[in-house]
Amino acid sequence: MKKRNLKGSVVLNPVPAVLVTCKNSEGKDNVFTVAWIGTICSRPPMLSISIRPERLSYDYIKETMEFTINLPSKKQTKVVDFCGVRSGRQIDKIKECAFTLHDGLKVKSSYIEECPINIECKVKDIIKLGSHDMFIAEVLTSHINEDLFDEKDKIHFEKADLISYSHGEYFALSKDAIGKFGYSVAKKKKKINKKSKK
Repeated sequence: MKKRNLKGSVVLNPVPAVLVTCKNSEGKDNVFTVAWIGTICSRPPMLSISIRPERLSYDYIKETMEFTINLPSKKQTKVVDFCGVRSGRQIDKIKECAFTLHDGLKVKSSYIEECPINIECKVKDIIKLGSHDMFIAEVLTSHINEDLFDEKDKIHFEKADLISYSHGEYFALSKDAIGKFGYSVAKKKKKINKKSKK
């Protein structure tokens, strides 16, 4: 297949689309949408989000050095988009979207009850990059809906109906796995011949 060469641009797709809640030093809450997000370390558990300095939440998070990631479900796609194109400087997005906020357990920022998964984070470093600054944060605790756990306490994220963002569009994630970690090198189980020997 012939390939087309493009000038340098970030074409990494798809990426998660999440709602980030934060609170300023005066206790005012805000929410905004982030797609530039990723896991960066497992021990300690850390992730990063990249934010444009002109965003209101940039100031809130820089003040308190805390934020909460809220993973939305497919039915929340419209509010995810709304929180990405509207500014908290003009409207109260939490009120407009009828979000139910709960106090954080380890951080002062609230989390959204309607989102099936919430991740409380403490900022450890801010790196200036260009159009965005990267906020590197440690995960302190998370809140996960009970119905996503099975009898062995395995989390079934596929049941949360999570969404992704790809080149300006939102997509629902499939509930069907196409493989699992390590399956490519797993030894095949030998079939046992149940027929008795004569």
